[in-house]
Amino acid sequence: MQQKSGFQTIGQRARREDALDKVTGRAAFGNDINLPGTLEGLVLRSPHAHAKILQIDTSKARKVKGVKAIVTAEDFPELRSGGAGDIARDNLAAGKVLYHGHGVAAVAATSREAAEKALKRIRVKYQPLAHVTDLDEAMRPDAPILHEELGYEGHKGPTNIYEHLEDSFGDVEAGFAEADVILEREYSTPTVHQGYIEPTACLADFQIAGQSSIWTTTQGHFGVRDSAALMCGMQSHEIRVIPTEIGGGFGGKTAVYLEAIALMLSKQSGRPVRMKMSREEVFRCAGPGAASKSRIRIGARRDGTITAMEAQLAYEAGAFPGAPLGGGMRCLFGAYDVANVRVEGYSVVVNKPKVRAYRGPGAPQAVFGSESLLNELASELGMDPIEFRLKNAVRNGSETAAGKFHKIGFVECLEAARLSDHYQSTLGPNQGRAVVAGFWRNAGGNSSASIHMHRNGFASVSTGSADLSGTRTALGMIAAEALGIPLEHVHTQVGDTESVGMTGVSGGSRTVNATGQAVNLAAQEIIDQAKQRAASGWNVLPGQVEWQTGKVVNTTRDEALTLREITRQAMATGGPLAANASVDVTGGEGPSFAVHLCDVEVDEETGRATVVRYTAIQDAGCAVHPPSVEGQLQGGASQGIGWALNEAFIYNDDGKLENASFLDYRMPVTSDLPMIDTIIVEVPNERHPFGVRGVGEAPIIPPLAAVGSAISNALGIPITELPCSPPNLLAAIKRR
Repeated sequence: MQQKSGFQTIGQRARREDALDKVTGRAAFGNDINLPGTLEGLVLRSPHAHAKILQIDTSKARKVKGVKAIVTAEDFPELRSGGAGDIARDNLAAGKVLYHGHGVAAVAATSREAAEKALKRIRVKYQPLAHVTDLDEAMRPDAPILHEELGYEGHKGPTNIYEHLEDSFGDVEAGFAEADVILEREYSTPTVHQGYIEPTACLADFQIAGQSSIWTTTQGHFGVRDSAALMCGMQSHEIRVIPTEIGGGFGGKTAVYLEAIALMLSKQSGRPVRMKMSREEVFRCAGPGAASKSRIRIGARRDGTITAMEAQLAYEAGAFPGAPLGGGMRCLFGAYDVANVRVEGYSVVVNKPKVRAYRGPGAPQAVFGSESLLNELASELGMDPIEFRLKNAVRNGSETAAGKFHKIGFVECLEAARLSDHYQSTLGPNQGRAVVAGFWRNAGGNSSASIHMHRNGFASVSTGSADLSGTRTALGMIAAEALGIPLEHVHTQVGDTESVGMTGVSGGSRTVNATGQAVNLAAQEIIDQAKQRAASGWNVLPGQVEWQTGKVVNTTRDEALTLREITRQAMATGGPLAANASVDVTGGEGPSFAVHLCDVEVDEETGRATVVRYTAIQDAGCAVHPPSVEGQLQGGASQGIGWALNEAFIYNDDGKLENASFLDYRMPVTSDLPMIDTIIVEVPNERHPFGVRGVGEAPIIPPLAAVGSAISNALGIPITELPCSPPNLLAAIKRR
């Protein structure tokens, strides 16, 4: 494994490849694409949270001047037959609507005004049904049922619970019997939004002969292709998806929302169709992060040894299955080497839009409970919270419910936190401090990349990974490092579904790990080709040449050719140098650990909590592009702080979202946050050629518990419910 100091390009604070286009406004986002004759598409959405659709009459709407197409679920062959899965039914209701804002019909017209007029003339007859938006209520036997066919093993009769999982090892009851101190509490987190700035947007152009095209803002254009094809009764090869620049996603843009609808409208009208959600639609209809409930119990000896950990978790899935239960169960206790552990989990449907991923899906909600209780337990034992964690931390070779750990950097992160200026500083009046740890396994999966060399020695790199956070730059740096050429000689782009091999979504902290390995593999193929060309020209065997940082060396005599010299003659020696590579990174994931320090000041008269100092520490394995890594740590912390302090979806008694705007959904702005300090720890992932782990998920996992525990320490009361908004804190202070 190369050490960081030995790298030529990796670790540089290079300028992002997309920077100039974005700051000058030249970058094309989802709503910037236009074609001649493009129509505007809009969706009619349900005014009910739960209702049967008795009739949809579009006759008057079709007479509106400028209207060229109208579609309902009946126009989609898979929806009509009851197929195509929950993604399709979340786009357009089939049979009944399941949340306020559920799509019912869509219109394409020559202007937005005409489309809006047509929507008002569509007549829908509903039979309202009882609804449920609360997780606890949805789990009751007498709750309104969303899907009669749902259920889980061992349960009889209709239920909103569709999944029940258990994971345990050791003897939990024996472990609690060994404990000197046992603490148990219940915790809850609300439905939240990822907060991406760019609304969902796309343009579809159906072709009767040839390939249809979709331009869209997405984290995974191959998934968009396959989902749209399934919904529209097409084959995947009949659709080409071109990813645009993406103005944030954080897991929320891993599914289709408008693309299949736009494609069907384009098919009916014979013209391109552009669609964009309004900000209100994004809040009401695009998949949010899941609400959760948890009951956590932890026991320990007086010396700080944790003897048993137990939890019951429940997550809302929205109107269709898809809750992030697995992530919560894996990460809940994943950072600790404890002999006796039991976790039980439930996934539940409610009358809200289908939830989507939100950075480390499921983990922030679960860790809010487990780490809050661990801090309370450390206080009860009279132990320093970092010492308590060090005593029980997973180390190299540890095996937990999350799997067996190879070389990891959790202990190094805890030590960095303990030695930090932040942890050793003094608190002010009305302030509290907390330390919290988070773990994310990180994802692998399928990725593809291609490299072709130009005659001047420059390299063009194409990958299938959407770039949310500057990953093009990091992937270009990996190519430059492997090829031994300057970063300025590498151009990296995101290829469409026809330009590069299948690649999974940009999510799960997988992009620089998995796609980086594909880039490196393609670079090694380029190197092999260069060695063969050089050996042939020198009339020596391939085994008699070596690659040395950007050049091929003849080991039989003092002679060398640079990659640029080889590419200059490539057309005369066999053609251009080009390579394609695809990988399945299964087992090569690099688990990442984060430790966060948070200082909060609480005004007991107003209930306002202010984060006054924050430090995010994380093992990145190898920080390929340090500014991007720091940005990920700061961004995750900022989102988590907002989640902890103010953010929550508020539904009224009719199941309608009341705060569907950034004015009423209170995300933190610059003035709400301190400068978030970062400490990057680098314990290389031994199963990656450059030691990369991935850093996108772990930064958002600790902040919920870090903020909550800091407030708890400032007030001297446990914080078990989020958000810690002024009304909620005033109520907690009053109860104290």
